[in-house]
Amino acid sequence: MIGADSTGDSAALQCCDRRYVVRRVSEPGYARQMRAIIRREGVDLVAPTVDLDLAMWARERERLGREGCTVLVSRPEVVAICQDKRRSCRFLREHGFDTPATFTPEEALRGGRGGYPYFLKPWDGHASRGAYVARNREELRFYARRVPNCIVQEFIKGQEHTVDVLADFEGRVRCAVPRRRLETRAGEVSKAVTVKHPRIMARAKALVEALGAGPGVITIQCFLTAEGRIVFIEINPRFGGGAPLAMAAGADLPRWLLQMWLGQRPRIRLDGWRDGVKMLRYDEAVWVEK
Repeated sequence: MIGADSTGDSAALQCCDRRYVVRRVSEPGYARQMRAIIRREGVDLVAPTVDLDLAMWARERERLGREGCTVLVSRPEVVAICQDKRRSCRFLREHGFDTPATFTPEEALRGGRGGYPYFLKPWDGHASRGAYVARNREELRFYARRVPNCIVQEFIKGQEHTVDVLADFEGRVRCAVPRRRLETRAGEVSKAVTVKHPRIMARAKALVEALGAGPGVITIQCFLTAEGRIVFIEINPRFGGGAPLAMAAGADLPRWLLQMWLGQRPRIRLDGWRDGVKMLRYDEAVWVEK
């Protein structure tokens, strides 16, 4: 296993057989540097795990595919829809999926767009950065100036769920694992529990297949309201940070992906995992001696 990060002090990098410290995604030459590593090491399979370079990998996937390297990333147009919250909302509405009403700060300030509170976030944001709740007009004005590329959304009350959806190399959804969020920290789930909710699983499966996302794991975020609405708020075309909970519950997503990539036919069911498995996270030290 070969890992790459922008610093050698990455904890995950210590788990790799070989390690590369590379440029930041935003720096010129990042894609060229990654291609060079892939060719030098004879890499067969790439699994991107962060939002920042997904668009780059999506652009590179056909070229690398011709060279014998598979990238677990969706097509460029799918990544573009997922990473632009405005386009995500339009896609969801046009394909019959419930999603919060979404508009510009100017539209919200003019009134006639529902009641407070509102939820504000950047249309191109990630990791919950720049997300705020505005409870009145003054807060809306304040946060709208503070949030770059701001959109305003209906505030949804309910239980937040993340769904790990496995799409195979033919675009079929093979497994869907809802995880009810119990606690988050800096946008990352710290406590959660698996929930076998047939409607959430079915709607998440339908969404990923309508989008044509994959291959790989697609991370869907939604709210389940007291009235029974399943309201989709985010589509992340990559492994989510809480995916180890799905794996602990029996959805062996990495193994199944590897088996399918090798041409094997693993037996996978949409609900082939255990209900009620809870994850309680804590910080752990990684010790490095030089």
